[in-house]
Amino acid sequence: MIPVTPLSTERPSALASDISQRLNAAIREHLLSAFAPDSTKTLRDFSAPEAAELLGVSGQFMRKVHSEGTVPEPRENRGGRRYYTAREIWDARQILEKTSRRAGKYVPSRVEGERLQVWQLMNFKGGSSKSTTTIHLAHYFALRGYRVLAVDLDPQGSLTSMCGISPEIEFDGLTVYDAVRYDEPVPMCDVVIPTYFPGLSLAPSRLLLSEFETESAVHSNPDQPFFTRIRNAISQVENDFDIVLMDSPPQLGFLTIAGMAAASSLIVPLTPSMLDVSSTAQFLELAGAYMEVIEDAGASLQYDHFKFLITRDEPTDVPSQQLTSFMRALFQNRVMSATALKSTAISDATMLKQSIYEVVRAEMTRSTYDRAKASMDAVGHEVERMVHEAWRRT
Repeated sequence: MIPVTPLSTERPSALASDISQRLNAAIREHLLSAFAPDSTKTLRDFSAPEAAELLGVSGQFMRKVHSEGTVPEPRENRGGRRYYTAREIWDARQILEKTSRRAGKYVPSRVEGERLQVWQLMNFKGGSSKSTTTIHLAHYFALRGYRVLAVDLDPQGSLTSMCGISPEIEFDGLTVYDAVRYDEPVPMCDVVIPTYFPGLSLAPSRLLLSEFETESAVHSNPDQPFFTRIRNAISQVENDFDIVLMDSPPQLGFLTIAGMAAASSLIVPLTPSMLDVSSTAQFLELAGAYMEVIEDAGASLQYDHFKFLITRDEPTDVPSQQLTSFMRALFQNRVMSATALKSTAISDATMLKQSIYEVVRAEMTRSTYDRAKASMDAVGHEVERMVHEAWRRT
């Protein structure tokens, strides 16, 4: 327990330093007790109906392939009910794909001629649900058999934390900064680490990544422009993944712009409030100006999709629905059809550093859980459809 002593009453700088040190110590103690260094984040089991739904088959089909011995029985059987780990579902995909008459039915990985999909989620304003949307998309795609890389471009490391690593507690591994720094960068393959979630890998972040902003401001070597750094790093592991999801910091700095130069598609999460709409307008005005500058400097910016996603959507809130309708009338198909609902289920899951896909349905009000999951499924399905459009799949 940290002893409580009076805060400094000296100069404001001393008071700020005192508050910072005390807060950091308290956070560290809390995290060490809640997330012991020798513990790892684990993923729940999935019921037989959930497993069948993820594989796109019927329960009868699953029973058939188990009885035939095509797919091994899951290890967990509670009272005659099967429960599957995510790894068992992933392995079942590989087995079923080998006997499928249609290639890609169970393992939808990209094939030759389909370029890596690099999606950046960005906005000027914090609280737009960038990190929450990124992790939900990452889990959605991984559960459906895609090879996903989550790249955390935010020095605050929210996405890293959601993937089971607490940036607040120093860890010894390499981060995105090590792959994009100007002085002796390391190979991206050394930075990328597998997560507890089968199919999902992470390029983690921590506060040190903010050094990229400072270094880029003073770096003047035309052979190493800042906007090529992230693109080049991702290209080193291109063959290992189908989809890359980048979570940007809530600012238009060198990291966000370099992410824009690496992306094949952009999503701007937007909460339906006038303040957020106004902030997003300013953000995009600046983004457009910066895009023009880096294009003049030799960058090639070509996006398969550039979409707005309405987040924290409240269907019963009249003013927010009016703003949503305004955005749809103004930008039409630039606004995604699906929206991410404002939900206590998602908020509660996020507080536990989880997505809705990690939550056990029975532990929540079922109707609340079902609405939240249906919302995130709809967002994921729409992005998946856009990915297939980029790959020119029918």
